[in-house]
Amino acid sequence: MERVVTPRLRLGLVLAVVVLVADQATKALMMGLIGTEPGGGVALASFLNIVVVWNRGMSFGLFNAAAAPWAFVALALLISAGLLWWLWRADRAVTGLALGLIVGGALGNVVDRLRFGAVYDFLDFHLLGWHWPAFNLADSAITVGVGLLLLDSLFEPRESPKKAPTPGR
Repeated sequence: MERVVTPRLRLGLVLAVVVLVADQATKALMMGLIGTEPGGGVALASFLNIVVVWNRGMSFGLFNAAAAPWAFVALALLISAGLLWWLWRADRAVTGLALGLIVGGALGNVVDRLRFGAVYDFLDFHLLGWHWPAFNLADSAITVGVGLLLLDSLFEPRESPKKAPTPGR
């Protein structure tokens, strides 16, 4: 089965590259401004600090202590390959958009793991003493992409089931 490059596939692939490049650019900028050593931080607003956090685990620092960067790289690449296959078959623009965000974010974090053995996080939002775990642009893209997929699945128009023919007619 031959499949041409559809607008949804093109959208997803371009967005994945844009997210990957923007993620790496923002990380390089932050590394240049605040360095790579954890600790301290710069308060930008009453709810936002710029900090240095090296995440060796998964989302929100899960499995940080027992992290194996190559295992996370392999898992992210495997998942990204599956998402790219889904993107190739996507028939809705929002699906292409969402999958492009997720793949770009995943690959941005893969680059960090390959270069540094951990993911560089620097955004620290907080309110009333509660801090959200530090994150980066790649994490944001993944979160927005997953949210779009969930919303799309809730509001996607469904075909009505076909009625079975009535016997005797």
